Order: sequence, then structure tokens, then C-alpha cells
Amino acid sequence: MGDSRRDNLPGYAELQCVSNFTFLRGASHPHELVERATALGYTALALTDECSLAGIVRAHQAARECGLHLIVGSQFRLADEKGGFSLILLAVNRNGYGNLCELITLARTRVEKGAYLLTQQDLIDPPAGYAHLRAMPDCLAILVPKHGVEADALREQAQWLQHAFPQRAWLGLTLLLHAQDERHRSVVEQVAAACAWPVVATGDVCMHVRSRKPLQDTLTAVRLCKPLQKCGFALAPNAEQHLRARLRLGNLYPAHALAETVRIAGPCRFSLDELRYEYPDELVPPG
Repeated sequence: MGDSRRDNLPGYAELQCVSNFTFLRGASHPHELVERATALGYTALALTDECSLAGIVRAHQAARECGLHLIVGSQFRLADEKGGFSLILLAVNRNGYGNLCELITLARTRVEKGAYLLTQQDLIDPPAGYAHLRAMPDCLAILVPKHGVEADALREQAQWLQHAFPQRAWLGLTLLLHAQDERHRSVVEQVAAACAWPVVATGDVCMHVRSRKPLQDTLTAVRLCKPLQKCGFALAPNAEQHLRARLRLGNLYPAHALAETVRIAGPCRFSLDELRYEYPDELVPPG
């Protein structure tokens, strides 16, 4: 693992990354993502497949071999009348991991197989049987606004975030060399300052290297049930959604947003090694 103090590159932990277990979107295997993050000297990597923890075991095995700090998380598209937004949840400890598993169960079991449904209300006032998931104890939250979001809409989302996750939330800033990146950055930082929330850099990663872009485009075409040449603007305009070099990230993001990734990674120490079989108590009289 790289040491930013030794190589003069900014420390960085990628906190938004999906694997091929986010079907028809992720274009890299979990072990490829872990190995690449290690090679780039990342401080940590969060595997955040969409409403799923299916890839975390393979990522854990690779991270143990590479010596990389792996963070267990998931990302969700919250549905609302204004189109929703993305929310990343990261498990701090074993209890947070359990809560994340239950939230995924709630979201998956209320709709048909292959889809999920989660709303803002579910995290403020969960349905019967899930009351303990209110505000997702022992999980950290990152709200990732859509590129081009208007300041008023983001301010409303940030206010919800402040209510749902007091003292445990961040606004994500994703810069992928799209048109109007500077405007997007300005809106995110303006709203974050007004709401007193820190900004954290996120990469919206779906492949470990940029050469996977043709495969990622093909997955998009399959998901949309369209020929590749008819997908148009549904395809990513470039290959920036890969694990980027820290020098490149340092030239794109403000230093405070990069430093915040490492600060968030610090307390997220849950590991699958903590899960062991627990033999049930015998239901017989003593002796």
C-alpha cells in the first residue's frame, strides 16, 4: 500500500465502487478492483455494490492477500417524487454490517426479483419490524447528488440528510470530466457550506482500468435492451469511472475532499473475519 507522506501524492480511499455483482453495470471482478487499488497506493477501498453485498466475500479474500483496508458498504437509489438520489452506506462495525444486511433485505423483498425499492421515509420511520434501522446505527452515509443538480434541490436533499444521519453524513463530489463539472462542484460546495456538511470525493467507479470501457458500454446496451449504436447518451461519455491514479485525482479534486476520504475510512474497521459460527445454546437441563 502506498504512503502519501513518502511519495508526496494525496492519500485517497475510494468510497463508491461497484463490481460485476452490480449486474449489467459493473465491468470488473471484486479481486481486480482490490488489486488495482492496492497497486495505486489507495488507503482503502469500499465495495459498494448497488443494494447488494454479494461481491464482498471475494473482495475480502483479495484484500486479505493484498493487505488492503476493505470497507463493507452498499449504495442505493432512493425513490421520491423528484427523481431520487444516490446514498452510500458504509458499515463501521459488526452491528452496522447487520443493519446494512437487513436494509438490503427490506428493499429487495418488497418488489419483484431483480429490483429493489427504498425511500427516504424508510430511513426516518422504517416499517413495522424494522424500527431498529431508523437512521441506520453504526453506518456512515454519503449523499451523492446527480451531476447538474440544482442548488435548491440539493439543499432540500441535504436537509433530509441532516435529519436522517446527524453527525454521520457527507456530501459526495464526483468529477468525471463531464461538461459543467465546475458548476457542479460549485453547487455541491455551496450547499455543503450552508448546511455545515463536509464534502468528500467519490469516483462512481464501475471498472478497475479504463480499458474496460467497451465492456461497460456493452453491459449498458444489454441492460437497456438496445443495440450498442442506438444507446446514445445512455453510454458514459468517457472512461473516467475507473480507479484513477492519485496524481490525477489530486489535479481534479480539492485537497479537503480527498483528505475526507481517508478520514471516513478510518473508523470503518468491520471485517468479515469477525463473523464466526456461534454454536446455539443447548435446550436441555443442566447436566
